[in-house]
Parts: sequence; C-alpha cells; structure tokens
Amino acid sequence: MGKRGALFGLTERHWAVVSDVLKYVGPGLLVTVGFIDPGNWAANVAAGSLYGYRLLWMVSLSTLMLILLQHNAAHLGIVTGSCLAEAATRHLPPWLSRTALASACMAAAATAMAELLGGAIALQMLFGLPIGVGVLLVLGLVVWLLFGTVYRKLERYIIGFVSLIGLSFIFELWLVRLDWGAAAGGWVTPAFPAGAMPIIMSVLGAVVMPHNLFLHSEVIQSRQWNREDEAVIVHQLKFEFLDTLFSMGVGWAINSAMILMAAATFHVNRLQVTELAQAESMLRPLLGNSAAVVFACALLLAGVASSITAGMAGGSIFAGIFGEPFNSKDVHTRAGILLSLVLGAGAVFFVDNPFKGLIFSQILLSLQLPWTIFLQVSLTSSRKVMGSHVNTPFGSLLLWGVAAIVTVLNVMLLVEWLR
Repeated sequence: MGKRGALFGLTERHWAVVSDVLKYVGPGLLVTVGFIDPGNWAANVAAGSLYGYRLLWMVSLSTLMLILLQHNAAHLGIVTGSCLAEAATRHLPPWLSRTALASACMAAAATAMAELLGGAIALQMLFGLPIGVGVLLVLGLVVWLLFGTVYRKLERYIIGFVSLIGLSFIFELWLVRLDWGAAAGGWVTPAFPAGAMPIIMSVLGAVVMPHNLFLHSEVIQSRQWNREDEAVIVHQLKFEFLDTLFSMGVGWAINSAMILMAAATFHVNRLQVTELAQAESMLRPLLGNSAAVVFACALLLAGVASSITAGMAGGSIFAGIFGEPFNSKDVHTRAGILLSLVLGAGAVFFVDNPFKGLIFSQILLSLQLPWTIFLQVSLTSSRKVMGSHVNTPFGSLLLWGVAAIVTVLNVMLLVEWLR
C-alpha cells in the first residue's frame, strides 16, 4: 500500500475506483446549471415566499423524473456516439426531425433569454446597470467564453460556478432559522394549497427543460471510449449514472435551498415575492447587506453559467440538423450558439417587465418540452437505434409515464398562464 492509501486508510484499488469516478464527473454538472438558472430562482422564491415549505415535494418529484430523463439522454449519447439532435436527423424523416429540432432551437433561444435576463438583473442589483446594458455585457462574456475556450476548461468553470452558488446558499441558510421538521415533511408530502397550481407547475417546468436533454447527450461524449468494446460501454454507462445521480442531487439541494431560504425569511414575515430584485431588496433589512450581496452574486453566476450551457445546447441542436457533433470551431455550431444567444438577448428588449419575461420563457419551454421527451424516448426505445441497449420494458414504462406526466402538467401550466 502506498503512502496515499496509508494516509486515508484506503487501498490502491480504492484509490483507483475514486480516480475512475472523478474522471466521469463533469457532464452532469453542466446539465445541473440548466435547472438552477434564473427561471428556477423566480419559481422557487415565489414558492417559498407564498407557501413556505409545502411545495418542496415538487422539487423532489421533478428531480426524480429528471434523473430518469437525463440518464436516458446520456445513455443515447454513449451507445450511439451521437447526440439527440444527430440521432433524430439520422433516424427520422427529414420533415419530422427538422420540425422537432427547429422548435428545440427556439426553446434554446427562450432559455437563453431567461439566463441572460437573470444575469442582467443581478448586475442591476449589484451596480445599478440598466437591464439592456447588463444583457449585452453578459452576452459578450458568454460568447467570448464559448468561442475562445476549449470544452474541458468550460467544464471546470461551470463546476466552479455551481460550487460557488451552492456555497452562497449555505451561507444564506446559515443566517436564518429553519423549521427542519416542516422541511422534511414538505420534501415527501404532496400538497396542493389553494391557488398553488401555477407555482407547482412552474417549478416542474423550470426543472425539466428541453435543452438539457440535448446538452447531456452531447457533452457525455467528452469522455472518450471505444464503442466497439461492449465492456467499455457498460463501464461508461455505470459511471455516467453515478455522475447523473450526484449532479442531479446537487441541483435538488440548491433548488431546495432556494425554497428554504424564501420560506424562512419571506413567508414567516408574510412577505410575498414576485420578482428577483424584490427578493434581494427584502433580504437586506431582514438578514443584512452581506446576504443581499451574496444573493445577487450567486444570481450573476447562475445567469452566466446557464447562458453558457444554453448556448452550447443551441450549438449542439443546430449542428445536429446537419448531422454534425458540437464543435465550437465549426461554422454550424457557432451559428447555433449565436442564433440561440442573440435571439434570446434580442427578445429581452421587447419585454417590459423582467419577471414577466422569465414567465414567458417558461411558457415557450412548456410548449416544446413534450416534443423533446417523446422524440428522445422513441429513439431510445428503438432497437434499430440502440441495439442491445434499447430501453427495457420496465424502463420504457417509466419513461413514457414521465413523458405523460410532464406533458399534462406543462399543458396545464400553459393554459393557466394564457388565461
């Protein structure tokens, strides 16, 4: 046993397993950024301020469904060597694949609008910048990072951002007094308070996002493997699942922390929050300047990080239409990145109310989400596409059940917002 093993009480074999696991951690955390974005912040702060701990169960349910869908998306990427967009182009009739992928490009642009807007709101909180100026600054930074940085560096940046966001909420929770008994019950007990259905469904819509399914099937391929070797594929699938479980667990914890913080500060003081800037201003007298600044800084990190992943998803989808993988040096990938980010930034200038802009982006995502889920599950349930790794009957039942639940709830959300 080497000195390292002796120091921590681990054998060299244990260290080899740990090293193997760490090699596969990363793609899942990029996906996690997508559901701790500004849209989630708005939904979770509203949930906690209006209903206290009672809607925590929706974070738990959404995360469980998300684990199934994200693992299935990564499964597709590992087995076929193609992302969801490439697989759709290769295996579906052109009229169907291009319609579905064009709608996914628009969803990526709607996502980018929310992410860029969230970053701009944070800059307004911190420096008093106008929303339009903030959007352009975040847009410029994100494009520069995507065009000038290799994937592995971006992955490290994103992991750093997620870590800082998590630490920010640990700091916020440290300042407040939580009712852990009520929180424990809230995580596992479904509740439907009067008037809460729009918030319940917005939490779901903010967690299960279409662009993340495209993104995960693409970025999982950053871990190189030999697809001709069945043992290597099985090994890859095992460690991908650990990465997905860990990363979605991190997302669950951060989303829960948002609701906990809002419940312990705003709900107990009977303060209803309907805007992120309002939340920051209310935190100042309740918890002090440091809490308000940390809140705004974490929102800025979330806005920048999720804008990066929205741009990556847009680039992956657009390149997939041409049967190509994501490559930030390729013209089709760059066109997709710019299409999603520039359209998203431009849409912000047509939105009078930033909070309504976040809501509008969620409505657009709700429209597209069923397309993506049914597209993915139909491909992974096809033996022609997946070979021996096709979904099992039980797996297909779970996935189609999730697809049905998400579709019904998102349609209900859309109808509610359009009333």
